[in-house]
Amino acid sequence: MKRLWTFSLGVGAALVLAGCTLVPTAQSPSTIARSQVAFGLQGKTIPGTDNGRVRFITQPVYFVDASGHVAPSSRLVASPVTLGSVLRELLLGPTLIESSAGYTSALPKDFVLVNATVTNKLGVLDIATPLSSLSRKNQLLALGQLVLTAYNAGATSGIEITVAGLPTASLLPNGTRSLIITRSDFASLLNA
Repeated sequence: MKRLWTFSLGVGAALVLAGCTLVPTAQSPSTIARSQVAFGLQGKTIPGTDNGRVRFITQPVYFVDASGHVAPSSRLVASPVTLGSVLRELLLGPTLIESSAGYTSALPKDFVLVNATVTNKLGVLDIATPLSSLSRKNQLLALGQLVLTAYNAGATSGIEITVAGLPTASLLPNGTRSLIITRSDFASLLNA
């Protein structure tokens, strides 16, 4: 009997609470006055900023296509574009659709970008471990992905790769090494 009483009391309390809502129900949608929307949720600027607005633009990032060449793909990034934000999109790798079309990345899965800056149109990429552990082909493709992606993010004079803050010479497609690599050095890897 005690179980039945407890169960009945629970059902009764649930029914009473079901009738209590903060928003009244209506048969059709109704508009809410702009002045009654809290926390600036309908504002065109970011709450808590001095009229800050977010605008997104399309930026190319480069992956390895099915033919083994480097090819661009588009990503949305916040404007103004920073080298770090574009490279983070590159590090996310190809989307599922791109992967099904044969796109891959030559960058290692454990690749860590410590910092990325552009000064006087030269990009400086500080990474945690050198790319020299990759095979020659993958090393060239990875460097091509980085320099081509960085070019469109403002590093038009090229990039310098540092490992733990120390500049390292990067392998070029012609077999030589250079501290600064440019888009023109890796143009031969592009899918024309």
